[in-house]
Amino acid sequence: MMQGRRLAGVAVGAGLALAVGLAANANAQASYEIEPRAPQFIYDRTCGYCHGHNVGPIILGRQLPAAVVASIVRSGNGAMPAFRPTEITNTELQALSEWIQASPSDTTEHGE
Repeated sequence: MMQGRRLAGVAVGAGLALAVGLAANANAQASYEIEPRAPQFIYDRTCGYCHGHNVGPIILGRQLPAAVVASIVRSGNGAMPAFRPTEITNTELQALSEWIQASPSDTTEHGE
């Protein structure tokens, strides 16, 4: 009987430790923030794959309004997929949209 109580106590203690550990881990993950990627980096690796290479329209140097760029990135448009906040964070999207709006044209890009 005494051994049964010890085992039950160990099981409860282990369960409590696991619950506390999981809660601490979830809390740590919830407060974890990554460093935003630079707009040029995102453009080169995500947007530039299609835009400026005869797949999507040229977007640099057109002074497209940042709000329009952000809306299209989030919702997609025609063949362009929507990008979720897990792919491009809201902070990154704001910086990228403003960067695209202010960017000069790129002579290495081609297309329409």
